[in-house]
Amino acid sequence: TRFCKLPGGALDKIKQVVGDGLFTAETSNPKWAIAHRIVTPLFGTMRIRGMFDDMKDICEQMCLRWARFGPDEPLNVCDNMTKLTLDTIALCTIDYRFNSFYRENGSTHPFAEAVVDVMTESFDQSNLPDFVNNYVRFRSMAKFKRQAAELRRQTEDLIAARRQNPVDRDDLLNAMLSAKDPKTGQGLSPESIVDNLLTFLIAGHETTSSLLSFCFYYLLENPDVLRKVQQEVDTVLGSDTITVDHLSNMPYLEAVLRETLRLRDPGPGFYVKPLRDDVVAGKYAVKKDQPLFIVFDSVHRDESTYGAGADEFCPERMLKDSFDKLPPCAWKPFWNGVRACVGRPFAMQQAMLAVAMVVHKFDLIKDESCTLK
Repeated sequence: TRFCKLPGGALDKIKQVVGDGLFTAETSNPKWAIAHRIVTPLFGTMRIRGMFDDMKDICEQMCLRWARFGPDEPLNVCDNMTKLTLDTIALCTIDYRFNSFYRENGSTHPFAEAVVDVMTESFDQSNLPDFVNNYVRFRSMAKFKRQAAELRRQTEDLIAARRQNPVDRDDLLNAMLSAKDPKTGQGLSPESIVDNLLTFLIAGHETTSSLLSFCFYYLLENPDVLRKVQQEVDTVLGSDTITVDHLSNMPYLEAVLRETLRLRDPGPGFYVKPLRDDVVAGKYAVKKDQPLFIVFDSVHRDESTYGAGADEFCPERMLKDSFDKLPPCAWKPFWNGVRACVGRPFAMQQAMLAVAMVVHKFDLIKDESCTLK
């Protein structure tokens, strides 16, 4: 191994909230190694399939709310996708309901609001020098620190309540409380459980929300693609209620999501550091521990791989035969190696379910007054 992940940018800022979670800890950190060995199996295919009914529950809530608005009411897709993904991951991981689609006047659960706020603030901080954050934006920083402390306190209370009153439920929290590291025999420390639960809630909801928001954007911008997705979903489902087994019969929908991730990767790059002095690509000398930013957005739009139309939305290039022929590292929205996203099966199952349910129940119409900036 020549390089290891270096938490930088927004990840470095969000670390103030989630501590040494799976996304933010350095690979050399023993906490990361133990958590990685314990948590990775918890996101295996069979366990994620078992979460389907909870995912469907939240998606049905959103669809019912949309139906009650009627055909003439415009919908804020981004806001709805944030509520959908945050409610879903909370129910699947900690058996907690934010009930975002039942709240009056579009209000948000305080915990959910804090989760969204600290994520947004972390990105804002990462784009500014520290002296601006600490001395010019001191009110925003003070609010950020208050919300971070409150999120950790509430998460600790939730874990304590689960320990005192165990429930017979196969969710992530129960698994994290009981699972042991196969290498050392250790369980996750209380601090590590808090770190990783907050990591999944904060980082996990935002990335899938971005994927779904851009997916619906591309579907509305490409009516022929939307029509193909609807035809595929309608053919597979007919008059049946969607089940987890239906998803494997929707290859075009999966290709649409892959293509969306290629063009609009929620995490378009990440930092690494060389483990020793090295030369990259035969001509770039880099020093040990020198921060390097890997820009996957450029890789995903490389014309030598994707042709002259690399910037165009074309799901057909992501159908199985074409997708399997892509060069290694040509498509990396879930990152790379041992630091690849453990939540990939969760995110893809949730995204496929959400798009399938929406296009099966509704005919989507583009709001011409809305433009992407």
